[in-house]
Amino acid sequence: MKKFLLRRLGVAHEPGSFKPSLQDCIEAVLEQSDALADDVLSGLKASLSQTRSKSVQVVPNPSTKATIERLYAQGDAFKATFSEKLRLALYGGDTHRAQGQPLRFDDFQFLEEEQIDANIEFALTQQEISMAVDDALPTLDALMSSLLGWMTVQPLSNPLKPESFVYALREALLEHVPSDEARTSLMTPAAGMLGVAMRQLYKEVSEWLRSQGIEPVGPIQHQGASHGAQKSSENSVTRTLLTLDKLRRLLSGELDMGPLNGNIKDFTHTVPASFVALEDMKLMEPMMKRLTERASQAAAAPKAAPKDMLDDDRAEQRDKTKSKKLGRELGEEVVRMMLENLAQDHRMLGGVRKNLKLMEPVLITLSQSDARFFSERQHPARQFMDKMTSRSLAFTSEDQPGFSHFRKTLEKSVNILLNSPGDAGTFAHLLTKLEAVWAKEEHEQRQRAEEAARGLLHAEQRNLLAVRLAEDFAERIKSKKVPDIVVAFLRGPWAQVVAESQLKCADGAADTDGYLGLVDDLIWSVQLKLARRNRSRLVDMVPGMLVKMRQGLGLISYPEERIPVFFDELITFHEQAFEGARPTPSADSPDKTTTTAADIAAVDSVGLPVEEFWMAEDEATDSGFLQGVPERIPEVEESEVPDPVAQMAWSAQSLITGSWVDLALGGVWVRAQLTWASPHKTLFMFISSGGMAHSMSRRTMDRLRGLGLIRLVSDGRVIDHALDAVAQAALRNDVVKAGGAAQ
Repeated sequence: MKKFLLRRLGVAHEPGSFKPSLQDCIEAVLEQSDALADDVLSGLKASLSQTRSKSVQVVPNPSTKATIERLYAQGDAFKATFSEKLRLALYGGDTHRAQGQPLRFDDFQFLEEEQIDANIEFALTQQEISMAVDDALPTLDALMSSLLGWMTVQPLSNPLKPESFVYALREALLEHVPSDEARTSLMTPAAGMLGVAMRQLYKEVSEWLRSQGIEPVGPIQHQGASHGAQKSSENSVTRTLLTLDKLRRLLSGELDMGPLNGNIKDFTHTVPASFVALEDMKLMEPMMKRLTERASQAAAAPKAAPKDMLDDDRAEQRDKTKSKKLGRELGEEVVRMMLENLAQDHRMLGGVRKNLKLMEPVLITLSQSDARFFSERQHPARQFMDKMTSRSLAFTSEDQPGFSHFRKTLEKSVNILLNSPGDAGTFAHLLTKLEAVWAKEEHEQRQRAEEAARGLLHAEQRNLLAVRLAEDFAERIKSKKVPDIVVAFLRGPWAQVVAESQLKCADGAADTDGYLGLVDDLIWSVQLKLARRNRSRLVDMVPGMLVKMRQGLGLISYPEERIPVFFDELITFHEQAFEGARPTPSADSPDKTTTTAADIAAVDSVGLPVEEFWMAEDEATDSGFLQGVPERIPEVEESEVPDPVAQMAWSAQSLITGSWVDLALGGVWVRAQLTWASPHKTLFMFISSGGMAHSMSRRTMDRLRGLGLIRLVSDGRVIDHALDAVAQAALRNDVVKAGGAAQ
């Protein structure tokens, strides 16, 4: 019997009618937090004995022993802290797990040494736990995705993912072991012990969810194969000696890389950004002459100096030489690693990757003369590569229309760069010319997209206003006997009509067309007791009311076939107002107050989906507005499946303009780019090949994403991610180094 076996959650032999909610599941796991912390504490304590397991890697020195004994003595406080932090992580989501987010290349110049150490520490902890739960996590991911209502497995949506527990362990140790050195020596073994306990917990939670009737979403894909592929891709970059600290020094300018990082760097810093303007004003040559003179003056050595000063100068010169050499080597290594990552990015076609690889000598030369290539995202060379790689993602095959023209443009641009100085100014000048050509070629497409975007923006404004109006109408109806079909009409299509009318009023008038005023008249007309008291008013009101309704519904392109359904029901209510006292219904006759299936169908056919956008016919046509899901789901080949990690991480809310997606339309996959998102992120418009527009609401996108019918290909920042992968390689080197030191 295992000494530290976790308490079982309890398994039912037959699923009952009650199914656990997400909160039930999280609370059940939180009940196990003390048991998890006990496993860590007891394991650390046992590691100090002579009979400890060989798998426990704790250095038995006096300071480590004292730290463990002190932590064990504070067991209750440690368990309380672990439980509190775990609760924050499970319920707070990524807000309390920011340290677990992937490192970004551009952030390194701002990182302090303590932050670098924290990232290494977090990575070490996560690595230990991930290895321990590798076989149990996929099943739990599939079950939790089902519990959350997803149609496909969404591992990053699982609140029980390892990062939550990593956060809780690190925070608990940080509070109870303040010494960095002592905590570092305990972090890896503590994570390993927690991982073993979590593996058991994951299995128990999975069994419990199954026993309560929760079925996993889709086939469970274990991670062994993907890990193997990841390992093979990592081997090519982990050979480098690049570390986080060296990368930080490179990006922050601490490492001298060449003459432009010397005395005149402040003058050259803004040259590339203003190259075109200076050239147009014929000022480039005089400015460069002044810079050269300034550089010559700064380089001039003094005629005489004391011996001790000369020795100091020689030492300083040796340091500068060493720094310059290291800076050049690291700069060259970063460029090569970036290009290697791009070469492995199969979202881009082979011809594109080949041309990017040809740019290696130009980029290496540039990196050694202008370190801003690494530190500034807006550097002309990075912008050039960003634009080229992003545009290349429009093509899924070399036979696709337009690819041949794009490839020729790319090849010509690369040849120009290879036969030029390859400085930032050259990149800026080339990019300016390319963007002018692209703008001319895509003029009509952009005009259509802008018109469609204006229509969508108007639709968003109308829908937001209609929601407020619907709430106002609901208040007016409250405590009044108004038929359901009239309520559905007012809160659905008529709220849209009034909103459209108000948006079209250029003078700011609230009800020029009288559509808002009709609301109270309509509510009065269907209250039989009131209408019967003033039949003459009803007679005068109804004809004009019906005409105005038809006009208003035409304003929003309300379907003609739905109008008679509502009008017939409305006239039926009005006719009842002209009848005398109604006879008591017999047992055989149907009671009009009883809601029938026909009544429900009529209400559904008249109203609008509360959580969906209403689009006028012309708006929907111009923007390719999608409603519902495709009837035919296209088949997917294994080679076409995008990066699964990217699929887990994105959502409609996080999608940025410029992102590329594959969208299932008519049984085929269509590559499209997000060109516009409404200010409230409720509407999105994509453009596919040929300038075709495809727009959808956020609710529709979430539904398609859950069904696997829209897939993120790239957020458009290909170069940024290639450089981020370099940062991740540096982190892996630090983790390997730290792991070896801990052992």
